[in-house]
Formats: sequence, C-alpha cells, structure tokens
Amino acid sequence: MAKRIDSTPKKDGFRMPGEFEPQEKIWMIWPERPDNWRDGAKPAQRVYTEVAKAIREFEPITVCVSPAQYQNARNMLPANIRVVEMTSNDSWIRDCGPTFVKNDKTGEVRGIDWDFNSWGGLYDGLYFPWDQDDLVAQKVCEIEEKDSYRTPGFVLEGGSIHVDGEGTLLTTEMCLLSPGRNPDMTKEEISDKLCEYLNLEKIIWIKDGIDPAETNGHIDDVACFIRPGEVACIWTEDKNHPFYEQAQAAYKTLTEATDAKGRKLKVWKLCLTKEPCYLKGAATIDSVEGTLPREDGEVSIASYMNFLIVNGGVIVPQYGDENDELALKQVQEMFPERKAVGVRTEEVAYGGGNIHCITQQQPK
Repeated sequence: MAKRIDSTPKKDGFRMPGEFEPQEKIWMIWPERPDNWRDGAKPAQRVYTEVAKAIREFEPITVCVSPAQYQNARNMLPANIRVVEMTSNDSWIRDCGPTFVKNDKTGEVRGIDWDFNSWGGLYDGLYFPWDQDDLVAQKVCEIEEKDSYRTPGFVLEGGSIHVDGEGTLLTTEMCLLSPGRNPDMTKEEISDKLCEYLNLEKIIWIKDGIDPAETNGHIDDVACFIRPGEVACIWTEDKNHPFYEQAQAAYKTLTEATDAKGRKLKVWKLCLTKEPCYLKGAATIDSVEGTLPREDGEVSIASYMNFLIVNGGVIVPQYGDENDELALKQVQEMFPERKAVGVRTEEVAYGGGNIHCITQQQPK
C-alpha cells in the first residue's frame, strides 16, 4: 500500500538518479485534447505509438489513457505495451508525473509529487483547469505501490531539471525564477528546496531556455547529463538562427562549470534543426476559452536535446529537417554503448513539446 511520507528524500537517504542509470520502465500519457493537437490529435497519436514501440524494444512502457480513448489506444499500441486508464488534462507526463528517487542502500524507490500548475498557473499557464494533471503523480505512485513525498505550495515540472545522479542539477533561471511558479521564493530558497528533495550538493544555473512562451525555458530543450561529468548542449554557429544566443550562452556556462565533485564538465555539442519548425494545420485545432490560441506559422520548439535515454538505447526526435541525420550521428557518438534510434516527432512539437516520458528506476 503506497503512502505519503512526511519527511524529505535527503533526510531519508534518497537521491534522484541520472536518466542514464538502469530503469525499470517508462511512462507516457496518450494525447487527445482537440484544442491543443491538430486534426483531433490523430497524427500525434500515430507518433506516440511509434515512440512507444521504439522504447519497448529496450524496456517496458506504460501508457496512460483516458476512458474515452482507451479502446483506440489499446488497438493502436502493441500487446506488449501496458495501457492503463487514467484521466489527465493533457499528455505531458514528464512535467506533471512523479520524480522517482532511490535509496542506494535498500534499493527502495519512491516518488516526489510536485505541485503542477500548467507552466505558470493563472499568471501565464497554458491551459485551465490543470487539476487532473496535478493528480497524475499520485496515481502513478499508487499504481506502482511507491511511497511518495508531496510538496504543497512548491511548483516544479520534470522537464525543468536534469541531474547527474551524483549531487549536481542543471536548470534555467528563466523557468525556475518565473513569476508563475514560486514567486514568493528567492533563488536561494528554491535551491534549498531542490537540494533537500533531490539530494543535491550543487545547482548549475543556465540563464535562458529556448521556449519562453510555453514552458518558460525548460532545460530539457537545452542541455542534459549524458553521464557523470559529461553534458550535452545545443549548439549552432549560425548567427541568424533564432536560438543562436541561447545556445552560445548555455555552452559558455557549461564549459566554465564544475559539478558537485569538483570535476570540470566535458561538454558535447548537439546541433539544432537547420530550420525552425513551424506549426501547420492550426485551423484544425479547436478554439477553447482557457487555452492559448494557435496560429499557422508559429514556431514549434523542436530540439534534438529532447532525446530519451533508455536501457541500451537513446530515442532521438527527428523532424524531417536537414540536420536530422547529423543529430542522430552526434547522439550515437555520445552513447557508444547504446543504440541511437530516430523517430519522427514534429507532430509532438506542433502540440508544444517533444518526447515526453518519465523514467522509473530499477529497485536494487
């Protein structure tokens, strides 16, 4: 029986593992809301199916589906992919789902249930309501019978943080210091909260992300740890690229940084798309009060950095861009011990994100 723990992970000897550490399974949420996804989410559902199938080649995966979409998803997904019925407001489980933490001495895995407010709440959030998304973390922990920690009053999304599993975290000031998250907390107070719940010793703050309008600049578009002491960072030398300044600044920050163990980071460059990804088919997206309107030609954030590390593999987003092959090659070079697999995901970018999953670590 899963229960809430009235303590903190650091006090109890739990830490957040790196994404590259052994995993038990992956979690996703099925897309469907017609006021976010074009063509009734049917193109996005086909892409989610391909992403799920690619992940299943390496490890188990569970897909959460609303009651209305259960039969459709069950018929589209292979039989070896678990489908569970779960309500949500949209499909961004990396942000609203639990952050799993692990005790290395006992092997026990627990979850952290952060407050979720749709990337900014009533200040600049993307949709209202978000009440069902805020329940997803608790539901996942209940299904898996994992005890969990709740952080009432502290807002955080999984896509806004990335750790090395050895006490270091990457994040952006643009996101964590945005007025729609925790406006009554200072940078130091936010740092202390993260250190206590993720068992950290050091936070590397990158100033800006590349998605200010939707996620307020999540780190998962910009940089991530690929192993302890090594990070990948977006890169372009094209001064006319819309993300040139952010990429250059992030790279400079990381090359000058050291981690919690005092190591100077090795920084790998990962190309950006040659051309921006522009939304198509906005006329097929429902216009609903409480949801940001969508227009053809708006930039959809398409970042190869949103790759997913799995057991023995890396699932790499592809966009039909000139740099797809280069990105896949660069990721493969970063992970010689894993197989890099590309999946076309521009439909997910049109919906406001990229490959969106959470990893559940293996118990001891």
